[in-house]
Formats: sequence, C-alpha cells, structure tokens
Amino acid sequence: MIPVSAASNLSVMNRIIDAIEKEQFKTELPQFRVGDSVRVHTRVVEGDKERIQIFAGIVIGRKGRGLNETFTVRRISYGEGVERVFPMHSPRIAKVEVEKEGKARRAKLNYLRTRKGKEATAVRE
Repeated sequence: MIPVSAASNLSVMNRIIDAIEKEQFKTELPQFRVGDSVRVHTRVVEGDKERIQIFAGIVIGRKGRGLNETFTVRRISYGEGVERVFPMHSPRIAKVEVEKEGKARRAKLNYLRTRKGKEATAVRE
C-alpha cells in the first residue's frame, strides 16, 4: 500500500512529465501505416554545419506509443538490406513523406528480410 503523501507526489510527478512530453510532441507528422513506402528527411550535423539526408524505404513495423513511438524503415542498398529505426517525435526528423501506400495484412513485415531483389519491395500478400 502506498502512503497518501507518496501517492500525491506521484500525481505531481506525472503531471510534470506529461507537461514536458506535451512540448516535445510533433503534430505535423503525416499518417502512414506499415507497408507504405516513405522518405524520411533527417537532420545530420557535421561539425558546425547541418544538412538534410533522405532515407527512403518501406515501413516494416511500428512500435510503442506516445512519445516513445518508433517506426522501422527498410531498403535495399547495393544488394544489401538496410534498416533504420526512427523515433516518431525526434527533433532530428525534419519530415516524413509518403511515396506510395502499401497494403499490408499484418502489423510487422519481418518476412521481407528473407526476400531478394524486387520481391523484397513488394508488400502484397
């Protein structure tokens, strides 16, 4: 059993955490789902310069909720599969563009990891 004073401290801490999280939420993110082809524009800092780098691929999974939400993007680069996990509300993400909507019948597309060539980019099942 939690003492009354400890319970009130928890509610105060929860309100503080909620206020901090609310500042960091992004509202301008587009709606995209697993199976969509996306272009993720990330901010890269090199020394004192900052530039935008684009990572394009298929969303193979989404995970988490709220501020802790992430999505995984997979692409084939020079015949090798490359995956990156992006935090949804990261300040490093400039924007996310949906190139093509895919039709996925499951929440995680891990089966794409075993495919080669053009069939690795096909989401139809």
